[in-house]
Amino acid sequence: MTTRIVELRRGILKKNDELAAELRKRYEAAGALVLNLVSSPGTGKTEFLQRTLTGLRERGKRAAALVGDLETDNDARRLASSGAPVRQINTHGICHLDAEMIGKHLEGWEGVELDQLDYLFIENVGNLVCPSSYDLGEKIRVALLSVTEGEDKPLKYPTLFNSADAAVITKMDLAEPCGFDRALALKNINEIRPGIRIFETSAKTGAGMEAWLEYLIKARG
Repeated sequence: MTTRIVELRRGILKKNDELAAELRKRYEAAGALVLNLVSSPGTGKTEFLQRTLTGLRERGKRAAALVGDLETDNDARRLASSGAPVRQINTHGICHLDAEMIGKHLEGWEGVELDQLDYLFIENVGNLVCPSSYDLGEKIRVALLSVTEGEDKPLKYPTLFNSADAAVITKMDLAEPCGFDRALALKNINEIRPGIRIFETSAKTGAGMEAWLEYLIKARG
């Protein structure tokens, strides 16, 4: 039974990787920079993305977002206030997005064509485990953690942080009242992913957002 489960999992991941490779070619041909945002629930990912979309629009950049949740379109409606095109993906119990879901939701997206975008953000389902194994064809995978979650998240969930291209610490405005040990958090992130680019942000106050936006603009080229 164990062998069969392992083989099934390998088969699923192989299919996903093949579809992700096709998506990656499609993104590159269109000239869109695609980012996959991964975090646990409650990290502030949606508010961070909302501020990001707004900031890019103010700089004349074209961005859109696909939003993954088990149920509801609450986050998509919040993000739409940025003025960017947003489309909801409900997984109905599945704890991650996969390449097939992304491909399907890119089709028939009224008013949105990849070659008309500078950026496509994928807000993954709130989970630190399952999304780590699923390539969505993204150019940049971003791991987010908030000061309210503690400094040891990277040590507890090394696969996510080890596979990330950038890390974002959110809710820095709450660092002091939460007793957040900034130095320890940075040490833990770098222990898992040495040299990774780290952003310390607060979507509420705007702290750190300028550096993040500059990073996105440079990454787009």
